[in-house]
Amino acid sequence: MIPNVVIVAGVPYEVQEKEFVVFEDNANALGVCTYDQALIEVKSTMSEERIEEIFIHELFHAILYEAGFEEHDEDLVNRASKVLYQVLKDNNLTFAGEPP
Repeated sequence: MIPNVVIVAGVPYEVQEKEFVVFEDNANALGVCTYDQALIEVKSTMSEERIEEIFIHELFHAILYEAGFEEHDEDLVNRASKVLYQVLKDNNLTFAGEPP
């Protein structure tokens, strides 16, 4: 289960699961991070594991943006977020709960 809010560098990002996620011209994206709205959207019609994986991917975009990187190498984000997701899963770290 992914959180409803995640705080990145002091910025609370709202997290929404939606049936349809639109990114640029792709009306069927799996997820998107909108920095100016501090919003992460993830497609809700996937398996729980895929939802979590896509959430971590979009969270990684938010982390890079809040760290001052405005341009993101999508290959780097894909690879690093997959490894981060697996580390969280293999070490029984959960997504449950809200930030303090």
